[in-house]
Amino acid sequence: MKTKKLLMIPGPTPVSRSIQDEMGRETIAFSDENFINDFNYCLTELNKIVKSDGEVFVISGSGTLAMEMSLSNVLKKGDNLLVVSHGFFGDRFIEIAKNKGINVDVLSSEWGKTVPIENIRETLKKKDYKAITVTHVDTSTGVKAELKEIGNMLKEFPEIIYIVDGVCATAGEAEYMNDMNIDILFTASQKAFGVAPGLLILWANEKAMLAREKLGSISEYFLDFKNWLPIMHDPSKYFATPSVNLIWALNESIRLINEEGIENRFYRHELFGKAIQKALEGLGFDILAEEKHRANTLSNVIYPDGVNDELFRKILAKEGVQVAAGLGAYKGKMFRIGHMGNIDKHYLISSIASIERTLYEFNIDRLSIGLNIIQRELINKSKG
Repeated sequence: MKTKKLLMIPGPTPVSRSIQDEMGRETIAFSDENFINDFNYCLTELNKIVKSDGEVFVISGSGTLAMEMSLSNVLKKGDNLLVVSHGFFGDRFIEIAKNKGINVDVLSSEWGKTVPIENIRETLKKKDYKAITVTHVDTSTGVKAELKEIGNMLKEFPEIIYIVDGVCATAGEAEYMNDMNIDILFTASQKAFGVAPGLLILWANEKAMLAREKLGSISEYFLDFKNWLPIMHDPSKYFATPSVNLIWALNESIRLINEEGIENRFYRHELFGKAIQKALEGLGFDILAEEKHRANTLSNVIYPDGVNDELFRKILAKEGVQVAAGLGAYKGKMFRIGHMGNIDKHYLISSIASIERTLYEFNIDRLSIGLNIIQRELINKSKG
C-alpha cells in the first residue's frame, strides 16, 4: 500500500475536503444570480479579513501577476521605486519594475535578516520616491518584515504608496490595511487561504486608486484597475471570465476563516510555527531566519552536517512528507516546509515523525526527540 504523502511545501498548501467539493461543483454561468451573490459575499468578506474600506480585486492569475498589477496601476515610466527585499521574491519586484522603465533602488538584507527600519527611513529621504514595496513573508528565507512599524514610519512620507506582498502571509499573519497604513496588499489563493492555485487577490485603498486615476491611460489592459473596478462593484457585469469554481472554493475558505475567527487563526499559525521550529532545532537543524523575524507560515530549515539535500527530500517523500528545496545560495543546504492554511496538528506531528525517520537513514538517531518537543509545545501553549 502506498504511503499517503502530506503536502508540506510553502504552496500550494493542502486543500480541505469542503473546499475541494466547491471546486467539484457543476460549473454555471457567471451571470447566474446565485453566482453573482456568492461573488459579492466573497468581495465583502475579503475586505473584513484585512480591515480595508477600499477596493478589492479577485482575478484569475498568480501572485506574480498581482505584483505586476500593483506596480502597473500606481507607477509610470521614470517614477522612483524603493524595493525592500528580504529574499528571492522581494527581488522579483526589481525586474518587473525595470521592464516598465521604473527607476528602482533596492535595500536588501542578508538572507535570514530584515532591513532595519532606520535604513529605510534614511533612504527615503534621499529622493522623491513614488512607492515602496515590502514582502511581508519571503518564501525563500522565511523572514517576516515588520509591517506595522514600517507603516508607522511611512506616515512621515504621506505621498509614498506602501505596497505589501502578502502572498505567503495573508490569512496566516496579521495584516490590517488601515491599522498598518498599507495602500496596496496582494496575495494568492494557494497559500494561507488553502485554495488551489489560480486566483490573485489585491486590495487597494483610496490613495492607491487616486494614484491610478492620475496616471491616465496605461499600457496594461488585463491588469488595469479601471477595467476590473465595475465588475468588482457589480459582478453581473463582464470584462473577463471569472474562475467560477475557484471563487466558490475561496468562498468556502472564507467561511472556514470566519468560523475559526481571524485572530484565532493568527494564533494557530503562531502556535504551529513556533512548535515546529523548536522541534526542528531539537533534531539538530538550524532555522535560517533570525528568531525575532521568523514567519509563522513556513520554516526554512538548514541541514546538519552529513545530510544530502536531494537524498533527504527523496527519502522524506517516501516516508510521507513532501517539502520544497532551498533557493539561491541555500539551494542544496536547506529545505522549506510550509505550515499554513488548512494544516492541523496531525500534519505537524506526522511531518516531524517522518523527518525523524529520514534522519535515521543518515545514521542520525533523533527518534522521538522532535515528537516530544512538538507535542509538549502544542499541549502547553494550547492550554495557556
